[in-house]
Amino acid sequence: MSSVAATVPAGRAVDSPLSIYDLTVAYHRKPVLWDVSVDFPKGQLIGVVGPNGAGKSTLIKAVMELIPTASGEIRVFGKPYRKNRRRVGYVPQRESVDWDFPVDALDVVTMGLYGQIGWCLPVRRKHRQQAAEALERVGLADLAHRQISQLSGGQQQRTFLARALVQDADLYLMDEPFAAVDAATEQAIIEILQEMKNRGKTVLVIHHDLQTVADYFDYVVLLNMRVVAHGPVATTFTQENLQKTYGGRLTLLEEATEAMRRREKTL
Repeated sequence: MSSVAATVPAGRAVDSPLSIYDLTVAYHRKPVLWDVSVDFPKGQLIGVVGPNGAGKSTLIKAVMELIPTASGEIRVFGKPYRKNRRRVGYVPQRESVDWDFPVDALDVVTMGLYGQIGWCLPVRRKHRQQAAEALERVGLADLAHRQISQLSGGQQQRTFLARALVQDADLYLMDEPFAAVDAATEQAIIEILQEMKNRGKTVLVIHHDLQTVADYFDYVVLLNMRVVAHGPVATTFTQENLQKTYGGRLTLLEEATEAMRRREKTL
């Protein structure tokens, strides 16, 4: 790959926590993402929104080098992900986790510290304390020693959020953290994300509920294989852009439009 200076077009940000240039990802020669280019702003809550099959989760996997890319360049704080992986926290989709693995909640959170501890080195008392404090932040202090398969879906999601928090990363990538959780858990998660943003962290969230986009996020990326639009929610999350992103899925569009109207009336 050539250097950033040689490949970044004039006028593109070079200090973004995450910059993607002309990214294409294909499975069995069928494009899933096509010519995606976007600079994600620092210190924002960013929602990535689009229909099923739009490539949202693929985007995160490409950033983390979990899947091969057909073309393009990805920079995390100006460098390839592998050189800045310690600055990135990750919350996977709950469905992708083996919940029968024989570990408790505290063990899972402690795994987020392995970058500091080092593989095959002993976990010290201070590391356990850090993990316990992260569990307390997400309201699971009393469940630290419960096996993860015995946690509810919302508790499992909070456990992985605690694992990301304990890393004290600068950029967080979260793949549908609100999926299949109850209202109380969703509210608890968004409060934690707001706190992270207030501490200068950048949080990128794959999100599916159009009705809450305007309330939860500062910045939105509308994705359907390509980036349809991206920018501040107030100017980008519009009915026109939603129509371009979702096409004829009118029920979703109508729900999102009504949610935006309600929000405007309360401002």
